[in-house]
Amino acid sequence: MTTLNKVVVDCSTGEETIIPLTAEEITQMEADALAFAAQQEEADQAAAALAALKASAKAKLIAGAPLTAEEADTLVI
Repeated sequence: MTTLNKVVVDCSTGEETIIPLTAEEITQMEADALAFAAQQEEADQAAAALAALKASAKAKLIAGAPLTAEEADTLVI
């Protein structure tokens, strides 16, 4: 089993101490990683939706079709 550690540095002396993480710290680290992954997925989905709106707006402009308000907003933001 791999032990996860943290490094604690005393800035006044420069002394470094390696300390194993507690079960609570490991649980928090895992929760933080899951939360970050969820936020990243949300951001990726939002970016994909915006790209799709921009592509749709561009295609409509080229074809001379009217834009939706949402498509127009992507062009002026």
